Amino acid sequence: MQVLSLVNQKGGCGKTTTAVNLAGALAARGERVLLVDLDPQAHATLALGEAPEDYEATVAHVLLDEAQASEAIVSCPGGIDLLPARLDLGEFEEISGRLLHPEQRLRVVLEGLRDRYEWVVVDCPPRADGVLCANALFASTTAMLVVETGAFALQGALQALKVFDVAAERQDRVYRIRVVGTLFDRRTRFARELLIALHGRFAGAMYDTVIRNSVRLREAPAVGLPIQEHAPGSRAAADFAALAEEVCLDKFDELPAAADSALAAEPTSLAAPSSSPESDARFGRR
Repeated sequence: MQVLSLVNQKGGCGKTTTAVNLAGALAARGERVLLVDLDPQAHATLALGEAPEDYEATVAHVLLDEAQASEAIVSCPGGIDLLPARLDLGEFEEISGRLLHPEQRLRVVLEGLRDRYEWVVVDCPPRADGVLCANALFASTTAMLVVETGAFALQGALQALKVFDVAAERQDRVYRIRVVGTLFDRRTRFARELLIALHGRFAGAMYDTVIRNSVRLREAPAVGLPIQEHAPGSRAAADFAALAEEVCLDKFDELPAAADSALAAEPTSLAAPSSSPESDARFGRR
């Protein structure tokens, strides 16, 4: 079972949109997929037309051993299974201080689902240094950094990478790091130059596929559908199909032997930085 955690240190980068529609694209390939909404804002849950009542089990109940995952998981359009969230998931951050190894809770839950799913996609909260994101990283085989091709993108991405370093060291965990560009508007020179800079900075870790801006992607959550169901012939659906193909190729790559905590200096301009042996080692240049 492959576990993909979608992370960034800031909101508004298209993280939830990517999580929902990547799950949909994997399901469209015939894969068995579980989407875990680990964001207290519950946007992934809402994007699939779900709004659990107070009496219904959610991911918070599962993490706190108050319900089994099978009691909380719901089937959604497009062949996606969802472990939903409500706003009360934020209380887990407070309660976790009284729990033993709170960062390992999700991993234990997913181990019990190993025979049921081939892929788990986790939508993390925008706070990458909290216990919810720590749960996701501890369970992950791949940490996917979602970076919008807009202002401050590199800064937010590099902040998130520092969180990855700390988490890997504290948890003694190894996982792939991959990067995907989102909200791309090819009509603007700024976006094109930033995309070049991102490829230069993240080298072989960055997927070739970039998710383009799309009206259809903004419409889909309003009707509670993944893009594959809302507009299967759209360019947005094609983008996510291409991303899913790349993601599927990753599972044939072995995990890195060790986590490299070295982090290159933050770039001061949009010019694509030159690669270094440290960055090549960190990102598994392909």
